[in-house]
Amino acid sequence: MAVPKRLSRRKFLHLSATSTAASLLAACSAAPVDDPAAAVPDSPTAAPDTSSTIAVPTSAAAPTSATAPTTFTEAPMLAERVAQGLLPPVDQRLPAKPMVVQTLREVGQYGGVWRMGMEEDDGSMIAKSTLYEGLVRWNAEWTDVEPNLAESWQIENEGRKYTFKLHEGVKWSDGKLFTTADIAFWANEIRGNEDLHGDHPDWMQIVVDGQSEDAKVTLIDEYTISFEWSQPHGMFLQNLAIPSGIEMVHYQAEYAKQWHIDYNPDVVQIAEEQQLPSWVELWDEKVAFEFGGIYSRNQNPELPTLTPWLFTARLGDSQLFEGERNPYYWKVDSAGQQLPYIDRLAFSLVSDREVLLLSALNGEIDLQDRRIGGPANKAVLADSRERAGFDFFDTITDNMNELVISLNLSHKDPLKREIYNQKLFRQALSVAIDRQAINDLVYLSQSKPWQAAPRPESAFYDDEFATQFTEYNPDQANAWLDELGYTRGADGMRVGPDGNTITIIVESDTQRDAMDVVIENWEAVGIKAVFSQSERSLFRTRTKNNDHDATAWPGNSGLDMNVMQKPFFYMPSGRESHFGMGWFGWNQSPDDPLAVEPPEPIKQQFELHRQLGLTADPQKQRDLMRQILQIAKDEFLVIGTLLATNGYGIVKNNIGNVPDVMFSAHEWPQPGAARPEQFFFDQG
Repeated sequence: MAVPKRLSRRKFLHLSATSTAASLLAACSAAPVDDPAAAVPDSPTAAPDTSSTIAVPTSAAAPTSATAPTTFTEAPMLAERVAQGLLPPVDQRLPAKPMVVQTLREVGQYGGVWRMGMEEDDGSMIAKSTLYEGLVRWNAEWTDVEPNLAESWQIENEGRKYTFKLHEGVKWSDGKLFTTADIAFWANEIRGNEDLHGDHPDWMQIVVDGQSEDAKVTLIDEYTISFEWSQPHGMFLQNLAIPSGIEMVHYQAEYAKQWHIDYNPDVVQIAEEQQLPSWVELWDEKVAFEFGGIYSRNQNPELPTLTPWLFTARLGDSQLFEGERNPYYWKVDSAGQQLPYIDRLAFSLVSDREVLLLSALNGEIDLQDRRIGGPANKAVLADSRERAGFDFFDTITDNMNELVISLNLSHKDPLKREIYNQKLFRQALSVAIDRQAINDLVYLSQSKPWQAAPRPESAFYDDEFATQFTEYNPDQANAWLDELGYTRGADGMRVGPDGNTITIIVESDTQRDAMDVVIENWEAVGIKAVFSQSERSLFRTRTKNNDHDATAWPGNSGLDMNVMQKPFFYMPSGRESHFGMGWFGWNQSPDDPLAVEPPEPIKQQFELHRQLGLTADPQKQRDLMRQILQIAKDEFLVIGTLLATNGYGIVKNNIGNVPDVMFSAHEWPQPGAARPEQFFFDQG
């Protein structure tokens, strides 16, 4: 096996009925106390062309009230353990009032093994399928946050204070109670420990006068906890709902203390005996949080969990990584049956994606889209559906573009900065691109021309933004370049103000086949371009240090929530804002040697984004984001190519309660966000 034993960690759809009855009962208390109700997404600017998109239907309304079951039943495999005296009865394992999950289509049946396949080091496959259990979670449409381990919350003082009430009586997989003491231990003793972290995660901090401010965490009682800052943290709820927010409820304090140096000094000796550099590496393996990769959740079978299944061995010990139902899982269906329905999980470790595809064709995978649902596989999978006994479900990608070209508008070279900052130059490069040729040659004619703009499925969709400067028109490109005064030299290439050929080096971490077409198109209008492929860490270093001319990178942030949370291609807001890393640095710290003062429209974006972070009002957040997007549209900051194509997954015909459509995103981890605890095998 190529899987390492230890790896240190360092610093819609038809999903409606998967919302819970308990969430609906808690709706009033879960709403902000001094904010309006969450806004319904506004209508798109124009009706989208649905020929290459998947419709996102409105959720069917779930009952506004429900009679919670008062008697409970359990899976036969657990009933046997109860009869043998190995487990307490089910009503002693569940909370007095368990969370009631409204199943998607029908009350399910117990039993079965959910088979999936994964490449040997793809820990994210495990996490996205089984670990999405946070304090709160996304709703089915990915438009708002709903209760989960927290049954309700209050937002006070315009978003300066959030107070959460936990579901009482929830137990970890070892039978210990889950309480606010677990969360407080994480905030104070884990994130607060200098050897482990030294501060709260970014999503839990605010920035005041250029300085990061951690939350003040107050343990009010066993089931009530608050988080407070000196200024509003408008996006705190949304940050809790993404996978990194699960960190807050990952740690059982009692178990974690035995691996923490402040509570057990012997960890230093234990680490030495295991030939580890320090107690921190021991902590990483035994306890530490990560949402993907190789880490404690798939390396330590003893680690207590709040998720539907727990794992029974270490990832890498064999070719099969298995899990079984958590006997203390805290959710039930409307009939009082303890969830999950499915008994076991089985991840087959494969050497490459061709083996994974073969497993699917042989009917050895029950439900999966990751590493399977690519355009090139669909025809052969379709031919095998009847024989292998599966069908397709659709996935809506969060990416808005297959390939975004970002000229470095904050370039260290003043001459290149001058050229790239001319909007007319960027327009010329855009209309010089034959996007249909890229679509036909690289993407099997399954997409359409698209700028770096929100997807048609998004409430932020703007047809004019998405389609501006996408029509292939080399004559117009030449006219604009002539207007700018960039005449052609003897070799036909255009020269800049210094008399040298304008040359753009476009960098990426992998081969981008589309760039072959782009380079040919640009050279046809006299702009020389060179594609440079580098290893990802080097690529990240160069872009972080603002050493690049331009980049070619997939465009994410195409749907509602991640448009607001990660607007990398709409404003210089993070490490993928390759068009303005110097501007991003200026916003972080104007005195930074790499900082470049941005033009006024970008400063306006920074101020609007600051205001967005200071309000917990969903409608105000959307209004501010639309203003940010309007500036991105007017300034035409980056050059998009094609709308990122939606995908699909396969599901066996005998599996129930699987939605027809899921999102495909890191922030909405599929299929975990589709409530897999209520998937079931039809035994009949």
